[in-house]
Amino acid sequence: MADNQEAVGHGRLSVVRSDVEGVTVLSLYGEVDYQSVTALTRVVPAADAAAGQRVVVDLSRVTFMDSSGVNALVATYQATQAAQGWLRLVGVRGAVLRTVQLVGLDTLVACYPTVRDALAQ
Repeated sequence: MADNQEAVGHGRLSVVRSDVEGVTVLSLYGEVDYQSVTALTRVVPAADAAAGQRVVVDLSRVTFMDSSGVNALVATYQATQAAQGWLRLVGVRGAVLRTVQLVGLDTLVACYPTVRDALAQ
């Protein structure tokens, strides 16, 4: 399923980047906060308007996310929109879901239960 994979980590967050049929899938593991958010921002693909950037972020194994994580997701959303692409979130639940809902991110970015569902849409 994955064309290629790259893993990075910083402190309490690990990110595995996979390219699946032209879609970048970022699978996050751990906590997304000020100290660890660079592990996420380093693997977000650069916006390419010609390519129509498409990104799926799997948050199903994220146990905590602060405003740094929200800001990184908003920046990714803005970049994908500018490139005529999209951002989709997967597996948002618990404390992370409360954070996403509190800031209204779920009204901007489509949320799906699984990566398969996000890729199928």
